[in-house]
Amino acid sequence: MEKNFTPILVVAGALADGHGRWLMHRRPLGKHHAGLWEFPGGKVEPGELPKDALVRELDEEIGIFVDAEALAEAGFASSGAAGGQHPIVILLYTVERWEGQLHAAEGGELEWFTPLQIERLDKPPLDDELARQLFEK
Repeated sequence: MEKNFTPILVVAGALADGHGRWLMHRRPLGKHHAGLWEFPGGKVEPGELPKDALVRELDEEIGIFVDAEALAEAGFASSGAAGGQHPIVILLYTVERWEGQLHAAEGGELEWFTPLQIERLDKPPLDDELARQLFEK
């Protein structure tokens, strides 16, 4: 009998620098997808709204404050349950304004890239789909 896994809801932020570049986070060693580039974000906690989760995650992961009301939906990607893993749904939001100094608080590194550069980065499959949706608009 096949198991029915509840999807894991994840949120991610597409931060624009106003000069055609977007912020990407390289996952630290020892983490799932280590060394791959992704849009910064993280898991939505039980009872938490997605936009509130992104505000929390961006503070925890890259040290910035964003207003949940200023986040705009930009796309989503999902994976099915494979190999006993829970399916994942990632919601992507654009972030055009924030306060604070960017830094990779939980390890890894942060860097600004053009859409063409992002297309060529090694990324998890769902981030490939998010980038495609973001840049084809």
